[in-house]
Amino acid sequence: MSATRRAEIAGGGIGGLATAAALARKGWQVRVHERGARLRDTGAGIYIYENGMKVLETLGAAEAAIAGCSRATTREMRDGRNRVLSVHRWGASGRVYSVLRQQLIEALAGAATRAGAEIVTGSEAVSATPDGTITFASGATAQADLVVAADGVNSRIRDGLGIPTRKRDMPDGAIRLLIPKTPEEVALGDTGTTVENWQGSRRILVTPVSDTELYIALTMLDSDTSGKATPVDVESWAAAFPHLRPLIERLGPGGRYDRFGHVKLKTWSQGRVAILGDAAHAMPPNLGQGGGTAMMNGLALATHLDGAADIPAALAAWERAERPITEHTQRMSIFFGRPASWPVPIQRGFFNILSKSRKVGELRTRTARHIPTGTA
Repeated sequence: MSATRRAEIAGGGIGGLATAAALARKGWQVRVHERGARLRDTGAGIYIYENGMKVLETLGAAEAAIAGCSRATTREMRDGRNRVLSVHRWGASGRVYSVLRQQLIEALAGAATRAGAEIVTGSEAVSATPDGTITFASGATAQADLVVAADGVNSRIRDGLGIPTRKRDMPDGAIRLLIPKTPEEVALGDTGTTVENWQGSRRILVTPVSDTELYIALTMLDSDTSGKATPVDVESWAAAFPHLRPLIERLGPGGRYDRFGHVKLKTWSQGRVAILGDAAHAMPPNLGQGGGTAMMNGLALATHLDGAADIPAALAAWERAERPITEHTQRMSIFFGRPASWPVPIQRGFFNILSKSRKVGELRTRTARHIPTGTA
């Protein structure tokens, strides 16, 4: 039944491409519309946890996504004077890779095209109707059995449908960059350790993503004018993290500041239109699961639609099944960013609890340990 069905997907990011690969593997005719001239992703690095790895393996994209990238085994939290606040080892919650975002995009695109999906660049979808009609910036329209809006936090398709939406800017944001490793860092090899340094409301995350590159994320309150300035204000950041001055001086002119966002919809679908990824459930990156939930929901969408006679009913079933773990992930992503606005003594107490509490650890890793719908 699904072999003759057609899906039009707005957005060539992680969620859109994962959905395209999943639907195409189920026999759908799939076309992805990316408004840019090429497939690319903002940001620099991304974490893929066990849940995301299971999805990538199911889609045939895992090998390409993690090739040459770093497998993380330990996460340390340190203060502005390099004192250890907490240590987490990933073993119990499965595999964790830190990878280049662009590499992940290309791996998903390769999986989608191998499965038969078509990817069209320079094509911007601007609206859709519940009957499956999609309209493009050029004025052209297309009719589909399914339209997927994976067009980001500012989704035009979602907003045009009039779905009640709670969308808010979070109090913080980040500058993310890739920098080359020094010869000494290359010689040291992949230690499997990521370090997040905290000093009040500022954070510096240092993550190896390949044999030759480091992913750096500087996080600060949106009200921190010098902290969010680009190019990075070296003296301001080095004053907060003296032990990291040599690293901070290597950051150069690159990087872009982005404020974190949160999106919650009354419903993830309307008629034959499904909303997915940041358009439906944007979250701050404190769990590193924004991409993971988008991939999980894309695969689950294809699984729920497989053989379904009633597409709107299947979309409703998809949302009922997948929304609980997604909203848990959103809540935890917000919760683990809150210490940035706390006084330092309270921060330290929280990190002490974080390093010892089994319950807090369970809440933090629940998404990583979740078995995605549609995987073995």
